[in-house]
Amino acid sequence: MSIWGKIIGATTGFAVGGPIGALVGGLAGHVYDRHRARGDEGGGDATKQIAFTIGVIALGAKMAKADGQVTADEVQAFKEVFQVPPEEMKNVARVFDLARKDARGYEIYARQIAGLFKENPQVLEDLVDGLFHIAKADNVMHPAELDYLENVSRIFGFDANDFARIKEAHLGPDQADPYQVLGISRDASNDDIKKVYRQLIREHHPDALIAQGVPEEFVQVANDKLAAINVAYDRIEKERGLA
Repeated sequence: MSIWGKIIGATTGFAVGGPIGALVGGLAGHVYDRHRARGDEGGGDATKQIAFTIGVIALGAKMAKADGQVTADEVQAFKEVFQVPPEEMKNVARVFDLARKDARGYEIYARQIAGLFKENPQVLEDLVDGLFHIAKADNVMHPAELDYLENVSRIFGFDANDFARIKEAHLGPDQADPYQVLGISRDASNDDIKKVYRQLIREHHPDALIAQGVPEEFVQVANDKLAAINVAYDRIEKERGLA
């Protein structure tokens, strides 16, 4: 079953409360316990996938208006990030609108997602990558959007160096520093570079992320991440003449 079917079919067995549980309740018409501790992991992969999906929609909705307006490009970018089938767009739009109307800030959603995936930083990194994709959809990275992304990244547990590395991958192959994309020093040995590269490929492989609770509908972001890592390594490989 697709993630959209799981969301619509969610029942009180969905064990995550808080703002994400409230949005699922608003979509599926069920009542959830809103007094659960923030970050309750719930039960099973389906719960994590639902929470991840609703969390991304909510954070995407909050970020899309960070610069004061939601553009058609940003909405289209969201569809690309999540590969939303046409028949489910109304349901996604409903959650999107509920999140935009929520008087609470984005921080509460980010904290709940951080709690759910505190043991899976690669999942959180891919979520930030998805938000970057939405932010740059209109070819303008507004300062307010960048501040938003940096704050979400901080809530997720990433430090300034981590955020710089994530951001660098979104500058494009012609502008990005390949060493920064891999998070390594230019003084690193060839062996260390190869070791880091292999580790990043393992951590960000779509199959590994799906096993950690990322819905299959989100794998395009993981594929884009892998592509950026491969391009960066290829540039270093050519520069250093690595075999």
